[in-house]
Amino acid sequence: MRNRIIVLVCLLVALTSARAATITVTVDSTRYQTVTGFGAAACWGAMRPIDDVNVIKTLYGEDSPVGLNIVRMEISPNLIGDVKTPWDTPYDWHGYLPVIQEAKRRGAIIFGTPWSPPGEYKTNGIAGGGNSEDQGYQRGTLAESAYRKFFPWLNTFLAYMKNNNAAVDVVSLQNEPDWWVNYSGCLYTPEQLHKLVKDYAYRLDKEKYGVQLMSGESLCFQPEYSDILLNDPETREHIDIIGGHLYGNPPLDKMARSNKAAVKYGKGTWMTEHSVENGPRLPNWHDELIFAEEVHESMLAGANAYVYWYMIAHWAFIGTGESQYQPGNDYGKLLRRGYVMSHFSKNITGSTRLGSKASVHVGTNSAFQASAYIKGDSLIVMAIDTTKNAFDLRLNLPYKVKSGIHWLSTSDKNCEKLPIEMSESAQTITVNLPARSLNTYIFQIDREASGISEMPVATPETTSVYYDIHGRKMLEPKGLYIEKRSDGTIIKHFKR
Repeated sequence: MRNRIIVLVCLLVALTSARAATITVTVDSTRYQTVTGFGAAACWGAMRPIDDVNVIKTLYGEDSPVGLNIVRMEISPNLIGDVKTPWDTPYDWHGYLPVIQEAKRRGAIIFGTPWSPPGEYKTNGIAGGGNSEDQGYQRGTLAESAYRKFFPWLNTFLAYMKNNNAAVDVVSLQNEPDWWVNYSGCLYTPEQLHKLVKDYAYRLDKEKYGVQLMSGESLCFQPEYSDILLNDPETREHIDIIGGHLYGNPPLDKMARSNKAAVKYGKGTWMTEHSVENGPRLPNWHDELIFAEEVHESMLAGANAYVYWYMIAHWAFIGTGESQYQPGNDYGKLLRRGYVMSHFSKNITGSTRLGSKASVHVGTNSAFQASAYIKGDSLIVMAIDTTKNAFDLRLNLPYKVKSGIHWLSTSDKNCEKLPIEMSESAQTITVNLPARSLNTYIFQIDREASGISEMPVATPETTSVYYDIHGRKMLEPKGLYIEKRSDGTIIKHFKR
């Protein structure tokens, strides 16, 4: 009997400790990158443009359920015949106009990527990369004799989009310059892109079109493709953002390494394409947590932006209606991955990441991630727990807070809004951390209790505040910048 009692007591202690165990996250006031935002490509299979503006209405804007603010599109190299078309361009760019125009109306940042320059500019004479039998396995690269044509071609694209109320904010040099493909593609070495920028980037009319230039978007964020541009003062002058993809490489590896040079020289870092696919089925909740961890780790790696691949796919944000992926894949339906993304896009766009450190106590599983952000008077903590047990989460904050809300997603909850009970201002708070959950805790800073003075009120002499495209406040406007006036007017400028 005594042995049974001891066993029961030990079992009770074990069960109690599993729930009562505490994870502590300590947040400090160290500031890292400002988050420009989150987005996806406006493509519907390969690079075919989405033709349904309702997709944009569901995903973009502050009043949407998801709140994305970046749209990626292809800068097509394909000719459509007669130069005197109704669209005033010989290139196949018109298909994107409806969705890009709708995104612009919703305040989105428009980002254009060439999968290939025009075939006439290339060594293989076609837009295809050349990696197929019918193309003779001839590798398609930009002919050196056409380097001088590349940036004027981008100017033509920028003029067309601007003239059609779809002005572009960012263009990159090339999609995956290190990946030989049988679809539209173009290979470059880091040295070739360096030469292209050094000798000819001055021909991109950044001032006229108010556009920023991104590096080549390497398949797995190879640092060689961005470091060579940033380490040379002549090419660094032209590059505003480094970009890359995460295929075959996690965020905290090569992207984090590439980001070091970007931070050193005051450039932005964007993750511009990846998809977390699940085969011939809709993702389960574990898959969604893996996706959330990737977006979260991108923030920890220093990314200013995260841009997913498709908007419409059974493993993306909007259902396709394809019967083989039913039930739950209804066309136009907002899928669970869209709700997962909204934790980031609705809450931390425009925020600045703060320093944080997690202490996982004995009795807990280490499968836990956390980060912290500040936006105005909001202090935000994100936490992802993939374990099967619920825990207490103790937050040591750099400021006293007076109220809070908890956005919770689990296998059976999509962004449920819960109050965080607080009787008075506090700097250390314990909140619930449910099992296998994605959590966003948003607190209101108590300025008075924290000894923080009020934000200065604009005077007639100081009616404007300036920000770069990544949302960072600027003491002196230069390059491409945003002017926010005291009357609420927001204007985009370019200044050398």
